[in-house]
Amino acid sequence: MNPLMSPGARCALSVNVNKVALLRNTRHLGIPSVLRAAELCLLAGAQGITVHPRPDARHIRTQDVHELAALMKQWPQAEYNIEGNPTQNLMDFVRELRPHQVTFVPDSEDQFTSDHGWNLPADNERLKPLIDECRSLGVRVSLFMDPLPEVMRQVAALGAERIELYTETYASAFGTAREAEVLAGFTATAQAALAAGLGINAGHDLSRDNLTKFLQAVPGVQEVSIGHALIADALELGYAETVRDYQRCIQRAYA
Repeated sequence: MNPLMSPGARCALSVNVNKVALLRNTRHLGIPSVLRAAELCLLAGAQGITVHPRPDARHIRTQDVHELAALMKQWPQAEYNIEGNPTQNLMDFVRELRPHQVTFVPDSEDQFTSDHGWNLPADNERLKPLIDECRSLGVRVSLFMDPLPEVMRQVAALGAERIELYTETYASAFGTAREAEVLAGFTATAQAALAAGLGINAGHDLSRDNLTKFLQAVPGVQEVSIGHALIADALELGYAETVRDYQRCIQRAYA
């Protein structure tokens, strides 16, 4: 268990390195290096690394998942989170590598990017045995969920230990007249999740602009997984300064 992710700890930053792999895959030179990107982010203070290996390998590839698993063994204070649809290629990685955390995401094989959470109770039957298997392997399960307070008890009943709040709707509303209303929905969902005994993660389109306000309003967030905006920032600032700046955003939320 990562001590930085224990109850009462400040929110942890997990860096999603998919977009590094996406750029690398446009050529056959092996650059930029996914492994080096992860290492530089960890050196700068990131508390975790996230990957989402899709079946078409359009960004993270099988070799990346294994190489990153080996790297993470050198960083016992950090966590490895593998995301994906458990009915596709995800469970093979879980069974072999047993990462700290697996995030179940209801993506289709050709989906452009994750854009919705699980539909409960409609998805209960297929999720329950897979959640049970992960837990038997000692792997924490987080379900990618929309901000729906009324389904948090159902998540807990399935045996998942955390949710990952799908935050694109907040990011889209940020700075508009709808921001307060949308953010209130996330606050209510987090409160319901905590009441149900769930841990809370969050991710999708969080950025240096909107992260602090989100964490100030949403209680109990233990981890944010950030990829697109963070890697885009790193093109200008470098990995180390970008990670440090995201950590400052987190620190400001708890000041």
